[in-house]
Amino acid sequence: MAKKKSKNSSQGLFKAFWDTSAFPDGLKQKIRQFWFIYIGFIAFIIVFFAAITFGVLGPMPSFEELENPRSKLASEIISVDGKVLGTYYIENRSNVHYSDLAPSLIDALIATEDARFHDHPGIDMRAMFRVALGVFTGGKGGGSTLTQQLAKNLFPRGENLGFTGLVFRKFKEWVTAVKLERNYTKEEILAMYLNTVDFGSQAFGIKSGAQTFFGKAPSELTTEEAALFVAILNAPSWYSPVRHPERAMARRNLVLNQMNKYGYLEDHVYDSIVKLPLDMSKFGRMDHTQGLATYLRELLRNELKDWCNTHFKSDGSPYNIYKDGLKIYTTIDSRMQTYAEYAVRRHMKDELQPAFFKHWKGVKNAPFSRDLTKDEVNKIYEDAMKRSDRYIRMRQAGISKDSIRRSFHTPTEMRVFSYNGERDTIMSPFDSIRYHMYFLHAGLISMDSHTGAVRAYVGGIDYKYFQYDHVKVSRRQVGSTFKPFLYTLAMQEGEFSPCTKVPNIPVVFDLPEGGTWSPKNSDDKREGEMVTLKWALANSVNYISAYLMKRYQPEAVIKIARKMGITADIPPVPSICLGTPDISPYEMTAAFNTFANKGVYVEPLMVTRIEDKNGNVIERFTSRKEEAMSEETAYLMLDLMKGVVNSGTGVRIRYKYKIDCPVAGKTGTTQNNSDGWFIGITPDLTTGIWVGGEVRSIHFRSITLGQGASMALPIWAYYMQKVYTDPRLNISKGDFEAPRTPLSVDLDCTGADEETVENFDQDEF
Repeated sequence: MAKKKSKNSSQGLFKAFWDTSAFPDGLKQKIRQFWFIYIGFIAFIIVFFAAITFGVLGPMPSFEELENPRSKLASEIISVDGKVLGTYYIENRSNVHYSDLAPSLIDALIATEDARFHDHPGIDMRAMFRVALGVFTGGKGGGSTLTQQLAKNLFPRGENLGFTGLVFRKFKEWVTAVKLERNYTKEEILAMYLNTVDFGSQAFGIKSGAQTFFGKAPSELTTEEAALFVAILNAPSWYSPVRHPERAMARRNLVLNQMNKYGYLEDHVYDSIVKLPLDMSKFGRMDHTQGLATYLRELLRNELKDWCNTHFKSDGSPYNIYKDGLKIYTTIDSRMQTYAEYAVRRHMKDELQPAFFKHWKGVKNAPFSRDLTKDEVNKIYEDAMKRSDRYIRMRQAGISKDSIRRSFHTPTEMRVFSYNGERDTIMSPFDSIRYHMYFLHAGLISMDSHTGAVRAYVGGIDYKYFQYDHVKVSRRQVGSTFKPFLYTLAMQEGEFSPCTKVPNIPVVFDLPEGGTWSPKNSDDKREGEMVTLKWALANSVNYISAYLMKRYQPEAVIKIARKMGITADIPPVPSICLGTPDISPYEMTAAFNTFANKGVYVEPLMVTRIEDKNGNVIERFTSRKEEAMSEETAYLMLDLMKGVVNSGTGVRIRYKYKIDCPVAGKTGTTQNNSDGWFIGITPDLTTGIWVGGEVRSIHFRSITLGQGASMALPIWAYYMQKVYTDPRLNISKGDFEAPRTPLSVDLDCTGADEETVENFDQDEF
């Protein structure tokens, strides 16, 4: 009965509105027309918005798109300690969750952009009426809610819509905003909004913005910093705190005033914060030439592009590192990477490069070998010109070679590299090539001795100006760092031990093409004596390397090098005993790491896993391992190379750099001092370093300055000094672990009496 009464009441009310019997005939008609128009208008509104909702008046975001809004998300390269090393992007944008946002950022945003955000369903009717009233009264004020702005950011309007198109688009944003409110919580909408906005300076989204402007995470923003981000939202260029600090300051203070007005800031807090100046001291617009591990990031970029071509999303399309928001988890430790870059820069900037400038000042053909002819020097410059980006772009544009050459000899404004910061100058592009040729280069790779995880990777002195990777891409002569392969073979065969004595006398090889070849020692120290292998390797004696080479032959040496991960071309000729092969620091360091890893070669690992934007693991990566030698042989080699550091060519590690932890290592210097090497091994880290000129004809003229102990070893020392003093890294200062079974040989060579070589058959050697 109650329901029926309610229904009858409703019908009676409707009839009362519709019943016009009590009115004059003329008025009856107008009343009925009014109701027809009113009902028709309501029906039109319902049909209109239904048509918008179902896409009749143009495409609308689907439910799936609302659940998974598409935006160009940067892929992040992440260190093992959780730091973002860099990004690959079309738009430098990375998403954060609401919990990652500073509370003051939320307060500033709501107070300034949408004070009733928590009260409306996506459309603020009060604000809409205010805007409508403003049209007639000349008043100002926006009517878009944060949810509407998010709808516009997620599903852009496009260009040249015209007035009608713009009106329709606005209605679509209303519908989209309501849908967003139904599908997401208020907190999710706030986070999504801050993820989609452009803050200028190539910073898209709050995570990128916080890093670019202040070098910190969004959760770490102070109140004044949060207010600044909200201040520049609507006009990033106009309110840029870098280009227009006064405008940005005034706008920031307006945001702080709004926060105070709506109770987010108490009066005394507002009064103190509003007086604070802008602090942009940590501003750093990020691009691929800046930040940590630039060379590694570029190496991974190329490898990941290939990876994407063979890995596909659920819709069948391949992944895209520039748009899909991948998370690339690397093995790099940001702290160790920082120490490695510091070590390279300290030695190259403060010590080696000034010495090189001084060494070649006023010398003909500088910085090239004096035995090069003028034509040979010009050929080097010409080749460098043709490799330059400027030359390649001009050729691709169809410009003739003669015109390009004239352009390269025409002075122009440019910026060039210097260790004290970029220099603005006027010189011809050709002269800039000559200028940059004066700089020596370096490469460093440091890997975990047990897992192969690469902890630091420095491919050069400055990626912006010198983009060639001197770790994995470059292959240079390795010099005496090749000798441990010979000694490994001798230890593995069981015929020799570190204390075995061999004659320090010349060795002669018969060459297949006729004639003979006999390598020379760098000095006559203990020539003609019986010396231990430990002393010979410590002092990098060429006669002993030749002795071992003649005993075992090149093919056997190459075979052991292959087991230790060397894939570079090694010709089977006797001269490889002096280190003539061209091998990358990447392969050499991994090979030496075999000694620390108890005879097991482990391939360097740089990426552990890749996740999609939602945190789902797409692929995991592990290192390839292969047993290369016995555990005892590896330990014997470590003992041999300890001698290099304790009393041989690497002894300055002890007396100059005061590193007293157990270290094994090997220096290397190539002909004419063109390449300087040092590979240092500790129980936890194996680190390889190469230093040299852009081409082999650029080098020091003296062994004192040009040897590996002077060019490369100091970088290792500066790096390890930092590593050892950082307790967070937990790097061992102890000794190498001995084999599980007792050694079959004695490692104590101190009691061995040195003898003079007499009555040896030269033909044997």
